[in-house]
Amino acid sequence: MQYLHTMVRVSDLDAALHFYCDLLGLQEVRRKDSETGRFTLVFLAAPADEARSTELQAPELELTWNWDPETYSGGRNFGHLAYRVDDIYALCEHLQANGVTINRPPRDGHMAFVKSPDGISVELLQAGEPQPPKEPWASMDNVGSW
Repeated sequence: MQYLHTMVRVSDLDAALHFYCDLLGLQEVRRKDSETGRFTLVFLAAPADEARSTELQAPELELTWNWDPETYSGGRNFGHLAYRVDDIYALCEHLQANGVTINRPPRDGHMAFVKSPDGISVELLQAGEPQPPKEPWASMDNVGSW
């Protein structure tokens, strides 16, 4: 058995790509448009996985955008995506500066949660050992759900 990808449905492909690629740093590795099915699939990989995504089928995030508008709720028992990051504080600062709410701040220097434009919870985990607690993160409360 080999893990292939996680699929999430998105209501605004441009907003989703901005969040996952421009802000989180994932990279688009392939795309498929289906005229008959009226959908677009966009496969994303973390930078460290991009080189092996086609060769070894590294884990990917599949964004599914249905061309006909739909309203999505969290009703398919989806938990969250998780990514290891080099500097949790720097990434959270970058996300926050670009209007992303930090739902669970990295108070412990190890873990944070944010949400995509479609409400998908994304866990960010510090690579290696946790960083020392740092303000303003150490004093921040949780916001909303995560």
